[in-house]
Amino acid sequence: MRLYEGNILTCDKENRIAHYLLEDQGKILYCGDVLPAGCVAAERVSTGEGALIPPFVDSHIHFASYATFHAGLNVMNAQSNEEILQMLREHVKKTKEKLVIGFGASPYSVSDGHLVRRVQLDEVCPDKPLFLVKYDGHACVVNTVLLNEVRGKVQHLRGFHEDTGEMNQEAFFAVSDYITASLSTVQLVAHMQKALDDLAARGIGMIHTVSGVGFARDLDVDLERFFARGITNGMQMRVFMQTLDVNKAVKRKLPRIGGCFETALDGCFGSMDAALLSPYENTSDCGVLYYSDEKVTEFCKAANRAGLQIEMHAIGDKAFVQAVRAIKAALDDLPREDHRHTIIHACLPTAEEIAVCERYHINLAVQTVFIDWPQEPDSYLEQILGERAGRLNPIRTFCEHGLILSAGSDGPCTDPDPLLWMYKACNHSNPAESISVQQALRMCTYNGYYTTFDERERGSLEAGKIADMVLLDRNPYDIPKEELASVKVKQLYLRGQEYKKGNGGGAAQILRGMIKRGKC
Repeated sequence: MRLYEGNILTCDKENRIAHYLLEDQGKILYCGDVLPAGCVAAERVSTGEGALIPPFVDSHIHFASYATFHAGLNVMNAQSNEEILQMLREHVKKTKEKLVIGFGASPYSVSDGHLVRRVQLDEVCPDKPLFLVKYDGHACVVNTVLLNEVRGKVQHLRGFHEDTGEMNQEAFFAVSDYITASLSTVQLVAHMQKALDDLAARGIGMIHTVSGVGFARDLDVDLERFFARGITNGMQMRVFMQTLDVNKAVKRKLPRIGGCFETALDGCFGSMDAALLSPYENTSDCGVLYYSDEKVTEFCKAANRAGLQIEMHAIGDKAFVQAVRAIKAALDDLPREDHRHTIIHACLPTAEEIAVCERYHINLAVQTVFIDWPQEPDSYLEQILGERAGRLNPIRTFCEHGLILSAGSDGPCTDPDPLLWMYKACNHSNPAESISVQQALRMCTYNGYYTTFDERERGSLEAGKIADMVLLDRNPYDIPKEELASVKVKQLYLRGQEYKKGNGGGAAQILRGMIKRGKC
């Protein structure tokens, strides 16, 4: 039995602040302002100047990809292409891997103003394949060795650029599929466990992972399902299968479907292929809508009829319109009281479709970290979008319409950092779209659990719920909102216990997950 006293930010319906929380055997027995009886012998934990909150939820992460890139070379903070090349030189010398993977290259945050070229990659890595992924996860640059391996698969696809080695759109997805299919399962599981431990250190107690990126027979989906069910330390994973084939999700008894990749409706602003209703500035190009309205609508109808929860990637306003109208059509076809269908990103929404989201209770999984993002700076967005840049990520508008917002990293596109998500939401580059600290905390905690129907057991600090909690070193309600990003996580508790790194690992964990039944 353990008694917590101090600042208890419950994130319940009333956003109560309690003074005491009593936990025993992984359950919350009491949460309130009066010292409960029968706790004289309980171990006491004071929050001090900090606060106890529910765990954070990363409601949109490409976990297998994040784990793989997290174990590789991150070049996101490089200031020039020469710095990236030097980082690659040093990495190539050290790594024992047969495939060199780098992540985070951006043409907008380096002085050169363009991505590294294939010929430059050849100079630093001439004898083994090199896969350098762009920061947005929608493009890459390959060296000649890798190009020669994939040429037959990609040379006729949209987005193939042999001269620079850059691959985007369908060509990128094909290269990504080739890379993921070549990864060792044992190695991937080890990377996943290490990544999970790092997420836990940031106070994240649940992730929503979008899975299905080209493994043969969708091995990565099954691997993540078994990995999730084999976890013994209390960390929670919910798997979304990125497919338009409803039967694949039903066969695996997954209650949800969607994400990015095959269920991405458009590209992104970084590659200027997010689908827009009117052209990018000084061009006649409106980006890329990957599917017809009819195809997306039929998918949504089939998934909704099967009782699945739907998520789809939509960044540009044209894609947002397509996503909202398809979900509306599905719910008109078969109304469901509590579907929790969700649109991911929703960066450039339209007023009419926001109203539809409110009326049909469509949720949004947003990435506030995209606000004033160094890899995709506001100056670049203004250059390609004009006045529309001022309407990006309207977090407060969403809240005013009563929409349920959950927060996520879109990892590996950004490094998961929930306190930064809160900071960005409360310090929007468009001040009119900032929200309160209380709203931001709820978005990053309770709403994530709500999105996947987990709020009855987790997500708020209330009697009867599982004792999943995070101790922060400062109380976010008591500090200026400008200081939110400096708050630190002191400890993650899952089922009342301090988070334990590792999980048995490897084959034992996967086998345990294959046998065990439970949520994933």
